[in-house]
Amino acid sequence: MFRLLFFLFKIVAFVVLPFILLIRGSIHLHDTKLYPPSICLLGGMFLATIAITIYLVFFYGSITGEVGSLRRKLWMALILVLGYGIHGLFFFSINNSKTAEVKKEFLQLHPILRVSVSTLIHLDKSLIITDANRQPEDYRKMGMSSKKHSLHYRQRSGYVHALDIRTKGRGTIRNFLIRTYFRLMGFNTLRHGGTEDHLHISLLSHDRPKAI
Repeated sequence: MFRLLFFLFKIVAFVVLPFILLIRGSIHLHDTKLYPPSICLLGGMFLATIAITIYLVFFYGSITGEVGSLRRKLWMALILVLGYGIHGLFFFSINNSKTAEVKKEFLQLHPILRVSVSTLIHLDKSLIITDANRQPEDYRKMGMSSKKHSLHYRQRSGYVHALDIRTKGRGTIRNFLIRTYFRLMGFNTLRHGGTEDHLHISLLSHDRPKAI
């Protein structure tokens, strides 16, 4: 039984590792360097490409006993990662947004946020983004005082660095796992209760490092 569980754990680890390298690697570059968003994301994609290339070499060698063309495997891995990244950046279903307006706001989110959310949606098809881009007057409309610094505003990077995910009526365990996912990836998370219960996810903004 233990051997079976260990084998399953290794399979899951192999499958999950490229996604972790893609997202966590991108966030590490974003947090520690002043690189443009595209460079940070490409850095994470590079790490994921290397991991998948190693997998292809390992499995091909295990089956045939030969290494085969390393260049071909590298190109295959690169195509897979690029395809995944492009899909995560630009394809977002209305079924995962509270309103059509929120769906439009998806493209205003920081690229790392977009890819991270798209990755999670593969595991949680019912995930709903309730808010992304905001203006100061939006807070007044909600009966709240306007915020001078909010990562829901467009930052100097050119993108919005925060989004809200619905938590109401979705179960304690599911909400815990979603929050844990974002925390492990390196995002800031806040749970806001009340009638509009939601999970606030944000990415560091270098021009507003204390903003959330």
